[in-house]
Amino acid sequence: MATLGPEPRPHSQLPSAALQTNLSGLGSSTNLPLNRGLERALEDAANSGFLNLSARKLKEFPRTASNYDLTDTVEADLSKNRLMDIPSEVCHLVSLEMLNLYHNCIKSIPDTIISLQSLTCLNISRNQLSVLPACVCGLPLRVLNASNNKLNALPESIGQLTNLMELDVSCNEITALPRHTGQLKALRELNVHRNLLCVLPEDLADLPLVKFDFSCNKVSTIPVCYRKMTQLQSLQLENNPLQSPPAQICMKGKIHIFKYLTMEACRSDKMVDALYLPDIDQHKKLDSDSGVGSDNGDKRLSATEPSDEDSLSLNVPMTNITEEEGLSKDDSSEHISALTGAAHTRKHALTCVDRILKACADFDEPLRIEEDSNWTSEQTYVYIQIFIMCIFMFLGLFLSLNALFFRTHKTLESVDPQFTMRRKMEQLREELELIEQLRESIESRLKVVLPEDLGSSLMDGVVLCHLVNHIRPRSVASIHVPSPAVPKLSMAKCRRNVENFLDACRKMGVPEDKLCLPHHILEEKGLIKVGITVQALLDETSASETLIT
Repeated sequence: MATLGPEPRPHSQLPSAALQTNLSGLGSSTNLPLNRGLERALEDAANSGFLNLSARKLKEFPRTASNYDLTDTVEADLSKNRLMDIPSEVCHLVSLEMLNLYHNCIKSIPDTIISLQSLTCLNISRNQLSVLPACVCGLPLRVLNASNNKLNALPESIGQLTNLMELDVSCNEITALPRHTGQLKALRELNVHRNLLCVLPEDLADLPLVKFDFSCNKVSTIPVCYRKMTQLQSLQLENNPLQSPPAQICMKGKIHIFKYLTMEACRSDKMVDALYLPDIDQHKKLDSDSGVGSDNGDKRLSATEPSDEDSLSLNVPMTNITEEEGLSKDDSSEHISALTGAAHTRKHALTCVDRILKACADFDEPLRIEEDSNWTSEQTYVYIQIFIMCIFMFLGLFLSLNALFFRTHKTLESVDPQFTMRRKMEQLREELELIEQLRESIESRLKVVLPEDLGSSLMDGVVLCHLVNHIRPRSVASIHVPSPAVPKLSMAKCRRNVENFLDACRKMGVPEDKLCLPHHILEEKGLIKVGITVQALLDETSASETLIT
């Protein structure tokens, strides 16, 4: 965000008096006495409406200002002085639109500033403010720069700044943004760089932000609703302990971050659907619906097959056959297609039965075959049609039964919650055992005690590199380790450690199908894969030692 203050104008556009002041240069301090320079600046302000008292070592407003008519002053630059307070004389400049107080020693803002009801730009950065008073929120500001102060909070009434387009409160000590920040409906640029923020308000997602900088804070999670910031062009988030999205995603840029947030939002929607999953009777009612939503706003996916005038639309809930239930994407697609096809075939068979019953009801003669019967062509056609329908009906029922009762355990999992729960518990127990086995293998080999959070202790690759060097010395020639000066490795160094570990595993004979990927270690989300890799490494080395012996 640019420093506030008047934009420099070409000399050709400056008034004659201002041009003379500019040509004398820094003239007010070299060629003219200090007081004479102030007088010239005040005189120029009375003529041009621009008061420039920047860098004059002022501790107070010039007393001789009362000799000049400054009521029409629209811009005032008092930056780079030694002012302890905002001069009361400035608060009397009711026509003031821009006020630059950058780099002073101001510790407080007086309530009388509320009289500046034409003020649209206020730069009070690099001062000693510990509080931003509520009276500032009563101004018609479009730009507010309060960076490089000692603010630990923003006023709750900040939502009253409905015209505010740029807000810079970077380099302060703010621990949380007020809940009314989401009411700044005109805000385009927000800079909260280098503060103490731990949480980002979800209300910011509704703002038309174009630039957003929350770098150098303590934010660990970006709310998934931030994916709605469609106008955002610049996003600065470095130097935060981000876990969601993980650092690996954040390094790739805004597009990948928003894709991650969108996926997390979809996953959350599926979890909500699972909590409110209707029972089998309700599923029967859903089969007759053609929409993809319900009255309470739940979003559900449907898999429908094309149907003719006699068939019904089919709504297949997806909540029990998602990837979280243990199915891969390919398996899920195959499984959904099978269930959809079987259900469609079953409905087609029922339609055939209805046609048969209707044909029998419309036909006058009983449905029987006699050797001496002299059938008419109409009777023959009807019985052939009924016979063909019966063949289709039994074929459809057979395929339906085959799809529903002879599927794999994935089908049982989608219709039997108890089976799903048992399988989940067994899978969880196996994973916990494998993680404990991974911990025990590392601790016993390296004679160390790892932290409770095993994933975070392995993510920089240091421990894993030491493990492979313990098994076979010098397998990893160089290991990047933290130091007292830099206690946390950069992501680039963490990745090099991890890649060196995996290369060493390959050279020691670990098969590719048992090697984890770098992101399993770096993002702390693949401990199971890491455990398989380490176990395969130990198995390979044990086998090699046995052969040597």
